[in-house]
Amino acid sequence: MSAAVEEVVTEAPAVEAVPKRAMTLGTGTSLTVLALLVVAPLFVKNFIIFQMTMLLVYGLAVLALNILTGGSGQFSLGQSAFYAIGAYTSAILMEQYNVNYVLTLPVSGALCFAAGFLFGQPALRLSGVYLALATFALATAMPQLLKLNFLEPWTGGVQGLVVTKPDAPFGLPMSQDMWLYYFTLVITIAIYIASVNLLRSRSGRAFMAIRDNEIAASAMGIDVALYKTLAFGVSAGITGVAGSLGAIVVQFVAPDSYTITLAIALFLGMVVGGVGWLPGSIVGSAFIIFVPNIAESISKGLSGAVFGVLLFLVIFAVPHGARQVAIVCQQALAKYKRR
Repeated sequence: MSAAVEEVVTEAPAVEAVPKRAMTLGTGTSLTVLALLVVAPLFVKNFIIFQMTMLLVYGLAVLALNILTGGSGQFSLGQSAFYAIGAYTSAILMEQYNVNYVLTLPVSGALCFAAGFLFGQPALRLSGVYLALATFALATAMPQLLKLNFLEPWTGGVQGLVVTKPDAPFGLPMSQDMWLYYFTLVITIAIYIASVNLLRSRSGRAFMAIRDNEIAASAMGIDVALYKTLAFGVSAGITGVAGSLGAIVVQFVAPDSYTITLAIALFLGMVVGGVGWLPGSIVGSAFIIFVPNIAESISKGLSGAVFGVLLFLVIFAVPHGARQVAIVCQQALAKYKRR
């Protein structure tokens, strides 16, 4: 080895295997956000609480897609299908079999995990735009499958199913909306912590190695097929739990509620929040919930055009999403502290 090569090898900076700060917030920021989420419902009306609950529900679904795309590098436009499976699982178990709504969540998660894992098997032969098209086909077909006649006794067909909103347990003095908000918040925090730990684990490092270079990952001994299907399964399982929570909160499920539009909205939320940055899932969820309302308030007749313009401005200004804004704020705060 020449002296020049030895010098380059010696002076090469060490690369951290798992960028811890890249996937979560600092402790102080996390506690501040958590405090705001806990206290905010005490000072707003039930409708605002409902919107905040849906913010958490869609945030979970965006987080699940972020694990798949930001974690393992696989594109999916079929998350609405797994969301629908989770929603219908909870609705059917609650309304036709009188199962407690809490118990329906793990059932939905397990069922969607299995569905995602199985779908990931044939999808192993696909990558990039071809995988996106395959998942697009899944999302397009799911509403039609839910309308099939032989499934109508369970799914309710085109009319869907009405879901009974649960009361607060143990006689707690709070409204149904407030109870569902805190219930959803606890589930969201638990899944968020589990997701962060997953991406920091050995499996998470395998996901990111496959995302960065699939051939190199295989050469290092990583079972690419196993981890790619596992990423699909985990993402689908979390999406199924989000679908279950959404069905309970909205109190209604119908095939036309889970079209490709929902899948595109979730993908959009991931991009706006920042691909690979888990805290951005809430930011992306807020964008797909509130920005359409803002666009409609500006112009009801041209709400779609206004939404498109707002989306273009956001992507143009911050192409890396909310993660880019967080980095800029962090750098500005660091400069301020040095003074």
